[in-house]
Amino acid sequence: MSKSNKNILRLFLNKLGIGKAHNEKEKAEDLLRSLEQDNLVSNDVLKMMLGVLEVVDINVRDIMIPRSQMVVLDRDDTIDEYIKIISESGHSRFPVIGEDKDEVLGIFLAKDLIKYAISTEKEIFDISDNLRQAIFIPEGMKLDKLLAQFRASRSHLAIVVDEFGGVSGLATIEDVLEQIVGDIDDEYDIEETDTIVELSENLYKIKAQYRIDEFNEFFKVNFDDADYDTLGGLVVHHLERLPKKGESIEFEKFIFKVVSVDRRRIHFIEVSKVS
Repeated sequence: MSKSNKNILRLFLNKLGIGKAHNEKEKAEDLLRSLEQDNLVSNDVLKMMLGVLEVVDINVRDIMIPRSQMVVLDRDDTIDEYIKIISESGHSRFPVIGEDKDEVLGIFLAKDLIKYAISTEKEIFDISDNLRQAIFIPEGMKLDKLLAQFRASRSHLAIVVDEFGGVSGLATIEDVLEQIVGDIDDEYDIEETDTIVELSENLYKIKAQYRIDEFNEFFKVNFDDADYDTLGGLVVHHLERLPKKGESIEFEKFIFKVVSVDRRRIHFIEVSKVS
């Protein structure tokens, strides 16, 4: 980004009252597009500014990693199991749970395990002694408020809870920033409205967030959704970890193949019926 673009973006963020009224937002969008048409800002900066406007209208529930896809560490696991989960996931921060995912004890940073591994004074590793305080936020919190809370607490991860206090997912600062700067497209990206696409006979590309009850209705089956709510959750549940691209499972006469996944969540799954 050029220096002039940075100055315009800074001025925009500092001086423009965004999100106070719908008509203000529309005026801001018109202003930004006119600046881009007059070559005062680049198209990339325009997209970023529009992204800033959008975060005031987006709820945490719309961008969170759902409970079924959360990669967590169990308080009672061994250090070898921690190392396996951390190395396979590629994450740097992990919720640590007690009895289940509704009991989040704190956040563990992977770098603290490295410190233990290289220490010359080997003591029994107790993950409870190495936890950061977890931040709990409601599903309905707006992303601009979450970003402000991340800055104030100097945290990068928050646990999302529903109206009954149960854990419904987690949100990271990366998830919020992606709403501003945009996702990196890959070959499997499809339109946001296309939850399920029929590729050929008995072959479908489906969003990992597709709910199990909707899957049951579409395919006329009766999968149990007691342990997971979404298609991605089903795959994670059976693999017991976040899968890699290309991995598949066979379950109840269906093959589920992961075709798009990043370090935090599954995006798309190819589903085919077993003959």
